[in-house]
Amino acid sequence: MTILVAYDGSDDAKAAITFAGTLFKGQPAVVLTVWERLAMTSARASAGLAMTFDATAADDQAIGDAMRELAHQGAELAAQAGLDATPRVELDSIAVWSTIVDVAAEIDATLIVTGTRGLGGVRSLLLGSTSDRVLHHAHRPVLVVPGPEASH
Repeated sequence: MTILVAYDGSDDAKAAITFAGTLFKGQPAVVLTVWERLAMTSARASAGLAMTFDATAADDQAIGDAMRELAHQGAELAAQAGLDATPRVELDSIAVWSTIVDVAAEIDATLIVTGTRGLGGVRSLLLGSTSDRVLHHAHRPVLVVPGPEASH
């Protein structure tokens, strides 16, 4: 059994790691952080979906380094929660959700664990949520863990 845990550093992702550790103590887990190159973010910004950035190769390198550090932090949290965790970083090819689904297929994950992000209203209609898309496109079980505020 290998568990794939999507991790972006949010409180929701941290809650997902903690919950997965409670349920699957000792199991191997890949903690996946997915990032977009600034050029892609900038292209989406021109469509009105995000802020505009001036992207350079140095910016991409800095973001890649930060994403690797974030994945390591997620793996440390997962280890503290009781999982046998390995960090992994992937550059998103199409969308974050599709990268999560693709990596889960590549490693033949038994389960994908993700937090919720709480997008609502018009933003949710325009962007969709990563957890919702993973749930509907993965061909394997998906555990969506509510964030700390939603669990009260």
